[in-house]
Amino acid sequence: MGAVLIYDGDCGFCSACVRWIERRIPTTARIVPFQFADLDALGVDAERAAHEVVWVDPDGRLHGGAQAVAGLLMDAGGPWRPLGAILRIPPFRWAAHGVYRLIADNRYRLPGGTPTCALPPADRPGA
Repeated sequence: MGAVLIYDGDCGFCSACVRWIERRIPTTARIVPFQFADLDALGVDAERAAHEVVWVDPDGRLHGGAQAVAGLLMDAGGPWRPLGAILRIPPFRWAAHGVYRLIADNRYRLPGGTPTCALPPADRPGA
């Protein structure tokens, strides 16, 4: 199995980010909303997938948040690979984590975000 990037498909901001990634970053990973992923087979907890983007390495190792983004960039290669590598090195790793959490915790306020982004998955319409 190849790498997989799991994101929140109910979130407009997250979906817009994924569309940007698909147009500009040549990853070999399969990118799938957690709502349609076989989370058990991937070893990902649904609560974690709702909380942060998750990168599943081909060997099954999990990376969340900013480290998931780093995994995606490393996988893309070319000029993206050094950026992904930098995101894995302290203190850049720590800064990336802080920035990721700030964005993720406020995604419903960002362009493309919706009030649904602020709700826990169990409380979203259609859940």
